[in-house]
Amino acid sequence: MPDAGITEDPATGSANGNLAAYLLKYNYFGKNQLQYNLRQGIEINRPSLLHIEASLIKDTYEIYVGGNVHLVAKGEWA
Repeated sequence: MPDAGITEDPATGSANGNLAAYLLKYNYFGKNQLQYNLRQGIEINRPSLLHIEASLIKDTYEIYVGGNVHLVAKGEWA
């Protein structure tokens, strides 16, 4: 959202897992399996590297998102 002064988001596994499912569902690359790396968060000084592997076989999605993390916040539900 550059108009709001936000140049980039930190990396999020949940968003990228959904992106992989979307790409598979609509056959974006013409494959039923994907594997890619994603760098995000550089501009906001929170660099991240995510690894995504996903497949769609007989209407069943398998999606794996991984990478190293650094704890920046913690909360508890009471």
